Amino acid sequence: MPNSLFGTAHMLRLFRYNHLPEHLKMVSQLFWNLATELARTFPEGPELTVSLRKLLESKDAAVRHAHLSYEAKNKTDAPF
Repeated sequence: MPNSLFGTAHMLRLFRYNHLPEHLKMVSQLFWNLATELARTFPEGPELTVSLRKLLESKDAAVRHAHLSYEAKNKTDAPF
């Protein structure tokens, strides 16, 4: 996989999850797993980049939902 600033390698960096709190890591890791599998399976190209970008949008929404659900369950207002 080429180390491109705007290609697959760049997109995969956006799926990292180790910096997240534990309750968000498990959600984000599911998307990391799929993103890396797509990158291993298909050659570099514009459609792979688009699919990763749309998966990233979905991951972001799922992580936000998990965060809001965690806040509601724990009745907290996190500063982020």
